[in-house]
Amino acid sequence: MPAEPAGALEVSDLHAGYGRTQILDGVSFTIPAGGRLALLGRNGVGKTTTLATLVGQTTRHGGSIRLGGVELGGLSSSARAAAGLGYVPQTRDIFKSLTVEENLGAGLKGRPRRALEEAYELFPRLGERRRNGGGELSGGEQQMLSVARALLGRPTALLLDEPLEGLAPVVCDTLMAALSRLEMTVLLVEQQVDRALDFADRVVFLDRGRVVHSGPAGTAKADAALLERHLGVALAK
Repeated sequence: MPAEPAGALEVSDLHAGYGRTQILDGVSFTIPAGGRLALLGRNGVGKTTTLATLVGQTTRHGGSIRLGGVELGGLSSSARAAAGLGYVPQTRDIFKSLTVEENLGAGLKGRPRRALEEAYELFPRLGERRRNGGGELSGGEQQMLSVARALLGRPTALLLDEPLEGLAPVVCDTLMAALSRLEMTVLLVEQQVDRALDFADRVVFLDRGRVVHSGPAGTAKADAALLERHLGVALAK
C-alpha cells in the first residue's frame, strides 16, 4: 500500500497522564524515518498511555513530540492525523453497523474511492468480505479492517496498540506479514514478545512510566536475563 514518505518520530522528555494523574515520567525515544520500534513492558507500565499521548488523547504535562521535524504536542488529535500520524487502537474501533467498504471509505480522507483497492491488495480477505457488515467479521478480520482503514489515510508513521490480541496464530502470521511490507515508521506495542522483536529494529522497555532499556531488538531477544527482568518472561529457544 503506497504511503507518504516516512518521517522520523522523535519523543523527548514526555510527561503525561489523565488529568492530574501522571503516568509517563520523562519518556524519550526516536524512531528514524522508516524504522520500527517495539515498545514493551509489563501490564500497566504506560505503553498504551504513550500511544494515546502521541495522538493527543491524554493530558501532556511536558515534553516534545515531533514527526518529520514538525512539533505535534500542541495540536488536536485530528491535526496530528492530518500531519501524518496513523493510529490503530487496542479496541479496533470499527463501525459495526457499516459494511467493510463503508468502513474503509471513512479512512480515505478525500482520496478517490479507487484507492480502496490498496486495502484489498494488502488484505485480500477484506475484498472477499467487502459487502459484509463490520459486526459480521471475525476478530482477525476486524483487526485487518482497522489497520487497512488507518493506512488508507497514507500516514507517515503508524502506531499499533496490541494488534495481535486475541487472534489465532495463522491470523497473526497474516497480519504481521502485511505489516512487514509497509514502508513507513512504525511504533508497535504488543504482548507477543517474540513476534514484536522479530518485527522491530529496536526496542524500548518501560517500567512505571519510564524508559528502563533501549537497544537493538535482536540483541534483546537473545538476552534472557533482560527479558525476564523487564517482562517476567523468557522466550523459547
